[in-house]
This record gives sequence, C-alpha cells and structure tokens, in this order.
Amino acid sequence: MRVNVNDKESTVSVQFTPTIPHCSMATLIGLSIKVKLLRSLPYRFKIDVNITPGTHATEDSINKQLADKERVAAALENIQLLVAVNQCLASKV
Repeated sequence: MRVNVNDKESTVSVQFTPTIPHCSMATLIGLSIKVKLLRSLPYRFKIDVNITPGTHATEDSINKQLADKERVAAALENIQLLVAVNQCLASKV
C-alpha cells in the first residue's frame, strides 16, 4: 500500500494492491479504506483511494466507483454493505 498525504493541500491518496488480479473483494477493500479515512481524518481532507495500476483485471471500474462520491454514499446506505465494511474495520484484540 502506498499512502501520500499533503497537509497543505488537504489531500490523502492511497494506492492498494489486491492479492490477486481477479480479487472479488477489491471493491470492499477499497471502500473500507476510504470509510476508515473518512471517519478518521478532518472533514477538510479530500481522499482518493485507488488500485495500484496493473494489479487488478477491473481496476478502472473499481477506481471509478471509489472516486464517485454519490456511489460511495449509496453504497454506505446499503445496510448489508455497511455491516461488511464495519466488520472489515472492527479491531480484533
């Protein structure tokens, strides 16, 4: 995972690499990363989460979904998907 933070411009950019090129969980992983950052950072930050270029078969489609604020908001209104994201983010002690 590569993370770039620019405090002056209030931006955070994350690139992550799925385990395999056809990983079915890539969208959920990206959404979970984005939600964690949205919950953790001040509102002023613009957050970009993308798949590392060349590492997933449908990276363009997934990157487009993760960049679309309306799609992310709609995804988080889906109770089952929100439960899955919260399970991904739950700390296990």
